Amino acid sequence: MLSLQLSIMSLRKQLNEALPDYLPANPQDAIKGTELIRMIRMKLEGNYSDASLRYHFSIMSCDPTSPIAKVEKGQGYYRRTAPIPALATAQELFSQYQGRLDDIQGDHEEVDHAMMRIRKFRAIVNKWCDVNGRFPFAFREPFKADAPIGNLWKFPEMLLVDWESGGDEDAKPLLKLKSQLGLPPFRLHAARLRILPTHDTYRLDFFQTLSASVWAQGGELIYAAPIVDEALAEGIRRLCSSFGIGVTTFGLTAEILDDLPRPANILNAHPRETEALMERLDVTRVATAKSRPHIDWAALEAVRGDSKEVDELLSWLSFSADAGQMLPYEEG
Repeated sequence: MLSLQLSIMSLRKQLNEALPDYLPANPQDAIKGTELIRMIRMKLEGNYSDASLRYHFSIMSCDPTSPIAKVEKGQGYYRRTAPIPALATAQELFSQYQGRLDDIQGDHEEVDHAMMRIRKFRAIVNKWCDVNGRFPFAFREPFKADAPIGNLWKFPEMLLVDWESGGDEDAKPLLKLKSQLGLPPFRLHAARLRILPTHDTYRLDFFQTLSASVWAQGGELIYAAPIVDEALAEGIRRLCSSFGIGVTTFGLTAEILDDLPRPANILNAHPRETEALMERLDVTRVATAKSRPHIDWAALEAVRGDSKEVDELLSWLSFSADAGQMLPYEEG
């Protein structure tokens, strides 16, 4: 019995490591179980039956922490997108329900519904960045389930990088000179993403954005839903005027979010699909972020020990600066 359990654990570990290399990111390109078994065998140590592999695919696809996901309607498997950080998730749910978590306590269906809206919104923000020439870096490690709650005030959910040259080859000499003078060829804005702005939570959203952006050159608070209450909009504008944080709304009501494709489909949308998605947005700049000329290196150094992802971010920016262009970020 013990050897059987060890064998199962060993197979699952192997699958967790090998499956990301074979699974397509887009659910529309989902691979059938038979083909996946044929391909994955080349990577496995041990003689496992087709039935055993199918069983593991099925069980693992129900586990949100595993790399394999099953298409909702139809057949086939695809690569699960990275999970939303636990701390940020809890904070987002708290914000969405104005602190009344008892309203959904024990209602797993309602929680899953809320989580899907959050995932869709984050995917939309990523796609919007792609369309508008911005480069997002998602922080995940600081928001793990066992991370300190204080990380919500140290790290944004996403860092938005604006590369100054826009890919212009003629700008490379100037960028190289700026780099030699210690001036970054990019602007870094720390972004906090929230679903719904409310009178009860906007100050918390705002000051977390401000706190998490002290080491960057600016901060941005991005809401999915529009701000329809003028008093709420005025309160937000007053804070923005005092502290320089930018606020943007995407005009995505709960109904629109529910009607959007799944997150993986959004992230892997083809050009025409992307154009249709962008047409559903009603992007409104409530307040423009005031960008500081310099990064606060001392403040950045202070948070380096709290997350290894800071070093990954710095390496990405450093390699890009050396290359004179923004290189694609590859998660390690």
